[in-house]
Amino acid sequence: MRTLKIPPSLLFVAGIGALLMPALPVRSQSAPPAPAPSAQSAPIPDVPTLMKQVLDHQHALEKIRENYTYRSLTTTDDVDGHGKVTKTETEEDEVFYVNGHSIERTVKKNGQPLNDHDQQKEQERIAKLVEKAGKTPPDQPLQGPNESISIHQILDILQVSNPRREMFRGRSTILFDFAGRRDAKTHGMAEGAAKKIAGAIWIDEKDREVVRMEMHFTDNFHVAGGLLANIAKGSAFNFDQALVNGEIWLPTGAEGTIDARVLLVKGFHQHFTERDWDYKRFHVDAEQEKSVAVKPDGKS
Repeated sequence: MRTLKIPPSLLFVAGIGALLMPALPVRSQSAPPAPAPSAQSAPIPDVPTLMKQVLDHQHALEKIRENYTYRSLTTTDDVDGHGKVTKTETEEDEVFYVNGHSIERTVKKNGQPLNDHDQQKEQERIAKLVEKAGKTPPDQPLQGPNESISIHQILDILQVSNPRREMFRGRSTILFDFAGRRDAKTHGMAEGAAKKIAGAIWIDEKDREVVRMEMHFTDNFHVAGGLLANIAKGSAFNFDQALVNGEIWLPTGAEGTIDARVLLVKGFHQHFTERDWDYKRFHVDAEQEKSVAVKPDGKS
């Protein structure tokens, strides 16, 4: 999935969002959706099968989202021990996709457009990232800190429970709880983090898409043995997405709190929110390329 823009020292946390929302699966109008239940009493789908369907849809139809771009605004508050906000920073990005990978081009910081020097640096960074994305398979991360793992690996690490059907934002969803298995054998940072998270995930029953995910750390998580950072138990995150233009599921927002200690010295508490909007689809023909803006509810 697209990563969240949180402090550089904690970029690895962004990869955790990919644990159960692999590469933001999409839906094509030409592909038949999974049949909807005829009644709320219909049997609950098998969760591993359900998640495999989510992943299969993404692999088959991920090119659709490369026709889209949107804006993302992240607000990060530094909070002191008394709960007072001591510093607020914002970053506005233009998000687009290349070869299945999310690319985020920064256009504003703290409400101000980048100056000429920073624009040039950003253009150079994006050019390199686009080139790298074109050469990197869609199921592999572009950057080390954004390490992610497959749904098959995740299902070996997490135990799921209490699957149930719930109406969520007017649509039927399958909701279930998950938690990392402490006895699971893991390799790499993302798998290790998965052992220490728990939460809930909502899957749209008709489209087999993730609607919302909530998760939190159930124990302290040490990065590089604690030499780089320690993420405190209770740090929590949530992610949301919705159907746009009747065709594709894209992010609508996120929120989280981070309690951490960096480099064994500096401790901090941060709260971040992300708002996504201004979705546009690009229609390309032999004569011209034009974009059509759509609202988050999918209406033109």
